[in-house]
Amino acid sequence: MEIIDSGRFVPAADGSADYAEHLRVPALSFGTYSIPAGATDGQSPHNEDEIYVVTAGRGSFTSGGRTIEVGPGTTLFVPAREEHRFHDVTENLVVLVFFAPAYTGIPQP
Repeated sequence: MEIIDSGRFVPAADGSADYAEHLRVPALSFGTYSIPAGATDGQSPHNEDEIYVVTAGRGSFTSGGRTIEVGPGTTLFVPAREEHRFHDVTENLVVLVFFAPAYTGIPQP
């Protein structure tokens, strides 16, 4: 067993959105994505499937041509290589992120 300290709001030093990875094994990786209110989510599609679990904050999320409002308890699945993004963040967002297989950091080709 491993106990993982995660899920805290910790933006980048310059106040922008930041992703902190907490666990990596070949089959999956896990981290916390902190997006300050008013910040931009500049991510590109990934080569891995992804699950987001919003634990705090409010905003919107667009993926696969659909936009929804997100807040605590919202859980989202995004298939590999699908364009997606958080936006219109009105309260600091804290999002647990699970990648399968482990995140490579390489955008889709």
